[in-house]
Amino acid sequence: MLALMLMMSIATFAQEDGGHEAAGEGSGEAFNPGPFIMNHIGDAYEWHIATFGDFHLSLPLPCILYSEQSGFHIFMSSNFHHGHAEYEGFKISDSEPNKGKIVEVSTGERPWDFSITKNVFAMLFSMCLICFIFIGMRKYYQRNTGKAPHGFYNAVEMLVLFVRDDIAYASLGKKNGDRFMPFLMTVFFFIFINNLLGLVPILPGGANLTGNIAVTCVLALFTFIITTFSGNKEYWQDIFWPHGVPLWLKCPPIIPIVEIMGVFTKPIVLMVRLFANITAGHIIALSFYSLIFIFGAKSVAAGYGVATVSVVFTIFMSLLELLVAFIQAYVFTLLSSIYFSMAVGGEHEEKAVEVAH
Repeated sequence: MLALMLMMSIATFAQEDGGHEAAGEGSGEAFNPGPFIMNHIGDAYEWHIATFGDFHLSLPLPCILYSEQSGFHIFMSSNFHHGHAEYEGFKISDSEPNKGKIVEVSTGERPWDFSITKNVFAMLFSMCLICFIFIGMRKYYQRNTGKAPHGFYNAVEMLVLFVRDDIAYASLGKKNGDRFMPFLMTVFFFIFINNLLGLVPILPGGANLTGNIAVTCVLALFTFIITTFSGNKEYWQDIFWPHGVPLWLKCPPIIPIVEIMGVFTKPIVLMVRLFANITAGHIIALSFYSLIFIFGAKSVAAGYGVATVSVVFTIFMSLLELLVAFIQAYVFTLLSSIYFSMAVGGEHEEKAVEVAH
């Protein structure tokens, strides 16, 4: 099944970019893997599915704009005809610094943009999927009180218990673990499910949501805010006047400055780690795809030969990415729980018996 999905993905990419970039649409331009990769890991105003000759199969998404000159505008992205047309005084810029973004034709400036882009649509879909899974799970338990779950819900329960026992309770103890459980459970499943959806090459998958630094920034910002406002007196005292540190390191405040910097660098590390690992996986897979076009431009035989190797390596990378999808969700949730534990103090020292059952 995975191999079939990858072959479908290669066919889609070959139709879209091989026909336009590798062949240059008759322009003789060589295939450029840079734009090819960046276009596929970036955001877009439509969800491209496949290209058949001159026909582009895509899901148009709503553009919601506010211009100080002309007010609100709401229309579908299909009105741009894949970025080559203007509509209602707007166009998708093909030059920096707003390349790929909607700008006003008259001024070249960006309007207020509230559009439902590919990443926004993917986020809304994943949120609905998470609600569907857990609301269905609650109804399942209500219908089967006292019975062990089966099949899919059994797998979900294993993940729920893993987050509760091995992350929340292990780091925070039972009392504070229950206190921070809603956030930890939400962030784990949000990251995990979107990581998995990012590996599916066809709609509704394929969006690089957790590889978007704006998304990871918001997730890390939530961790930072919760940690900051949950910090007790001991937490802040250890930052500004740490125990066991020589006075000459506290005055001048060398250690306090380092600790204050750590308050901000911890969420930054969370943000960058998730963004970099997920994006790197997509870039590696797309780099293997690019080899097909690069060698195919030299000869058809070379293209087919490299295609076989690229597919094999891409299958391997996709299997590895399945593991990475779980690991990155686990690491983000675990580090968040550790930061919360540092903020609230020693409740994590409760007996491990209370954690379990």
